[in-house]
Amino acid sequence: MSAAGDTNAVTPPDIRLRKGQTPLVCLTAYTTPIAKLVDRHCDIVLVGDSVGMVLHGLSSTLGVTLDMMIMHGKAVRRGLERALLVVDLPFGSYEEGPEQAFRNAARLMAEAGCAAVKLEGGESMAATIRFLTARGVPVMAHVGLTPQAVNTFGGYCVQGLGDDAERIRRDAGAVTEAGAFSVVLEKVPEPLAKAITAQIAIPTIGIGASPACDGQILVVDDILGMFTDFRPKFVKRYAELGSEAEAAIGTYAADVRDRRFPAAEHVYAAASRPGDVA
Repeated sequence: MSAAGDTNAVTPPDIRLRKGQTPLVCLTAYTTPIAKLVDRHCDIVLVGDSVGMVLHGLSSTLGVTLDMMIMHGKAVRRGLERALLVVDLPFGSYEEGPEQAFRNAARLMAEAGCAAVKLEGGESMAATIRFLTARGVPVMAHVGLTPQAVNTFGGYCVQGLGDDAERIRRDAGAVTEAGAFSVVLEKVPEPLAKAITAQIAIPTIGIGASPACDGQILVVDDILGMFTDFRPKFVKRYAELGSEAEAAIGTYAADVRDRRFPAAEHVYAAASRPGDVA
């Protein structure tokens, strides 16, 4: 079933109305099987451009293309029935101006079947957010640490320290006024995230921010222990599936080399009937 036609599916207006209510649960997903697992638990499922690092082995999100986001968006769409599907606009697909952003956002929505897009930036992106929302494109904003600007920041550094806090406040206010239905606050000091959450009218979704945010988001491969190249302070592991998978693969390899696999129950006897597929 497509969430687009499901009256029980979460919509951007539903998310906006959750301000100050039960915290929103958000996770990333990049494939159909993971989408099916997270759908029953999440309010928002994000196809993040983190897919470039998590699944494609890139060193940052900057090499992710619109075609990659569409491909993974389609895969996740097939696995969702209830959760709101949001897809990232990748680096270079919207910064040129509102018209470019609309063309690519419209393509994402049409081809991937998402109900909203996410883009990074505060005051500098307010005009673009306003342009998109006026034309039927719901926007989730993203301020604080914006990974697509990693080279400008000089790394994945905490944002909003000291006098820089005012910049983050202005960014959050600007995207709210421009019409975003929610905003991700990434890697900002906890008191600042708490204050912004109290000040703006749309839900804040924290990642390395504050438990006072209106919701939380993490990369699903991080919480499952499947992505282990690095581990940010804000990640909590809920499983160690990566090490369990490696152990299982090692056991399989040993079974093959020692001829323990396949065993009798895994092969077909001469008495098998034509058409047997099990």
